Amino acid sequence: ARSRTVGELLAPTSPFDKKCGRENWTVAFAPDGSYLAWSQGHRIVKLVPWAQCLSNFLLHGTKNGANPVGTRLPRQSSEGGHRNKPCEHLIDCGDIVWSLAFGSSVPEKQSRCVNIEWHRFKFGQDQLLLATGLNNGRIKIWDVYTGKLLLNLMDHTEVVRDLTFAPDGSLILVSASRDKTLRVWDLKDDGNMMKVLRGHPNWVYGCAFSPDSSILCSVGASKAVFLWDMDKYSMLRKLEGHHNDVVACEFSPDGALLATASYDTRVYVWDPHIGVILREFGHLFPPPTPIFAGGANDRWVRSVCFSHDGLHVASLADDKMVRFWRIDEEYPVQVAPLNNGLCCTFSTDGSVLAAGQDGSVYFWATPSQVSSLQHLCRMAIRRVMPTSQVKNLPIPCKVVEFLCYQI
Repeated sequence: ARSRTVGELLAPTSPFDKKCGRENWTVAFAPDGSYLAWSQGHRIVKLVPWAQCLSNFLLHGTKNGANPVGTRLPRQSSEGGHRNKPCEHLIDCGDIVWSLAFGSSVPEKQSRCVNIEWHRFKFGQDQLLLATGLNNGRIKIWDVYTGKLLLNLMDHTEVVRDLTFAPDGSLILVSASRDKTLRVWDLKDDGNMMKVLRGHPNWVYGCAFSPDSSILCSVGASKAVFLWDMDKYSMLRKLEGHHNDVVACEFSPDGALLATASYDTRVYVWDPHIGVILREFGHLFPPPTPIFAGGANDRWVRSVCFSHDGLHVASLADDKMVRFWRIDEEYPVQVAPLNNGLCCTFSTDGSVLAAGQDGSVYFWATPSQVSSLQHLCRMAIRRVMPTSQVKNLPIPCKVVEFLCYQI
């Protein structure tokens, strides 16, 4: 089935624009669904109110040229939780942008730092931050509502390829870089770098937190997929199975599954708790043998993300296709065309998939399906129970297999 197009946001271009540097490597939605951010290429990040963007698509059709004039966003009032109407604007990051991540705070969540006597910033519940990872190794932290630069984190020596905030509202930020390291930052401690995670033999392409923030997955060159214990900052295990560089990863909403995308033309769905591959989604038929797995570069998978129903995975490959897969079916349930696609992510409510290419963003409606009661119960159980505990439950084997996503 062909996926329905929702809309597109096109970046302004001029005849003198350099093509190199216009790539849109990252698209992000705010946790509360209020904003969409993407790299328009070169140094510019565009922020648009997502609800307003959707209504514009419905009113004026699918195309929506991005307004090149940046506007200052009004500061949200923290008194009484009242918020002014969000506006779109541009942020000039000063260098090519490779990664983006939104972060919001839970005030009660304490900083992990030892010295908590004095801080420059007191992040409240009404605060929304945007982290941008740059070509020069810097990470800049912005206040979304004012466009003000808050922090400039400088420790990486190469491109900051990916960023992810812990979902628990602690404002713990992890950065993945081509300098072969991951760095853990505490924004509640004014951006103090808490830990350097080493182990990748080559570039680190991406990282993702589990929903409970206890595990971090990192992927990179040399077929690397690493899982880290974020309480002890130690490596849990290395997942082996890919035959080429692994470029993207994401956990399922219940944390029971992990999807990884690789240049070996495959997406694997793992049980991260025991390191077993449960599903394989191939983008080349027949699949390449391991010795030739890097040769089909017109089928390289660039990005993968999990839907919020926990039943669907979206992938984006160099064969000019976006695919939607059900985790229990071998073939895509929907497809859509996209040239030069580089990244994709689901909207906060899961109804739309956003995919980026050369400075622009394209949107498709996601497969709509009412989840079964069994699956909803499975997700509720798996949010709090790892695979080892599920296997020890005094229940029939078939139920255990279902809870472990093995059937």
